Amino acid sequence: MYDNQSLSHTRWDCKYHVVWIPKYRKQRIYGAIREHLGKIFHDLAAQRQCKIFEGHLHLDHVHMLLSIPPKYSVSQVVGFMKGKSAIQIARTFHGRRQNFTGQHFWARGYYVSTVGKDEKTVRDYIRNQENEDKRLDQLDLFE
Repeated sequence: MYDNQSLSHTRWDCKYHVVWIPKYRKQRIYGAIREHLGKIFHDLAAQRQCKIFEGHLHLDHVHMLLSIPPKYSVSQVVGFMKGKSAIQIARTFHGRRQNFTGQHFWARGYYVSTVGKDEKTVRDYIRNQENEDKRLDQLDLFE
């Protein structure tokens, strides 16, 4: 049931539900950027010995179930992933090779929640978030 991992002197099971948005919540995560970001996030997580158990890229936000070792804080890992992915997006899609001053793709904040025994519930929520958003949008049409 629990997926304990280990470092040299530590056994741990630290999972977090993390959500963040693009700057101004613009719907920017689509097409080639969406395909590119999945691989980038997995590579960046591996650099910090993290693992993405579940993830979904929506048009205007990112959901992840992320396992982070206790030697890193959540803010370190999320900041690293947001910063490095923004640089990759600028290089690949905006033609920038250097001087990234003022180039912001992601908004400053993020949402994080610890995941304990309700991991299955969080995984299902992340998987079905897009369907739930569509359902709620349809309900708004009838009001």
